[in-house]
Amino acid sequence: MGQGLWRVARNQQLQQQGYSGQGYLTREHGRRIAANNAANTSHRKQAQGGIDIYHLLKTRKSKEQEGFINLEMLPPELSFTILSYLNATDLCLASCVWQDLANDELLWQGLCKSTWGHCSIYNKNPPLGFSFRKLYMQLDEGSLTFNANPDEGVNYFMSKGILDDSPKEIAKFIFCTRTLNWKKLRIYLDERRDVLDDLVTLHNFRNQFLPNALREFFRHIHAPEERGEYLETLITKFSHRFCACNPDLMRELGLSPDAVYVLCYSLILLSIDLTSPHVKNKMSKREFIRNTRRAAQNISEDFVGHLYDNIYLIGHVAA
Repeated sequence: MGQGLWRVARNQQLQQQGYSGQGYLTREHGRRIAANNAANTSHRKQAQGGIDIYHLLKTRKSKEQEGFINLEMLPPELSFTILSYLNATDLCLASCVWQDLANDELLWQGLCKSTWGHCSIYNKNPPLGFSFRKLYMQLDEGSLTFNANPDEGVNYFMSKGILDDSPKEIAKFIFCTRTLNWKKLRIYLDERRDVLDDLVTLHNFRNQFLPNALREFFRHIHAPEERGEYLETLITKFSHRFCACNPDLMRELGLSPDAVYVLCYSLILLSIDLTSPHVKNKMSKREFIRNTRRAAQNISEDFVGHLYDNIYLIGHVAA
């Protein structure tokens, strides 16, 4: 009897304090939620450096659930703009998903012309069954062939109708292409002086300072590693082209192609002297002016001094 009264009294006490079975679970659940929220809030505040990591992870998860954007659902001009940033390999992979878009001729035409700026076939009526995607593969194959054997590479381009058998067309192709191996190209130009002549005339050195123009020239037509007849030929052709592009400057400075030739040779020797680690006693500005004016007496001292400063500050003209 006494124990029963004690249980009744105890239950009434628990009910008054809110600790009945159901009430206890409710309050305990509330405490856990509050604790978790507090922990998450504390974690986010600790991780913040101006960035809410929790929010970023949540956003990333929602993006992953959404998946990639379907380019076919976008306006065509926007889809083509996105795909135009891809290289040939990625564009081929994209064609597995968006075949109609990634195989568009305009995209492959842009890839061809951005890598091989000039081909004879660009200016012709395309043959039956022509596609720029196929042309890209042929141009890539021909470039690899050229880098192994220049003559075979040029013959390959001609056999596919990509290039005409003309020194001028070959020179334009070389001038507008950056995928050709420069060592193989140097050998080819040494053998094909007719192509070299047309390649030189494609350069425009108007209003350029002489050392800068010489650097641009040797970026397209690489100088040989040793002095010899081929280097002399290159400097001679450059000198005549530089004078032809700057007739007013030549009259003002009183320079001839022969004088420009002497200056170019002096600039190459100075470049070697200042950049070579094997030369301990570097040529001074005074020595360069004196030696150059002995070879070309009509050149002003200030002009020769500017030439020295350019090499000293910028570097080799034929590196």
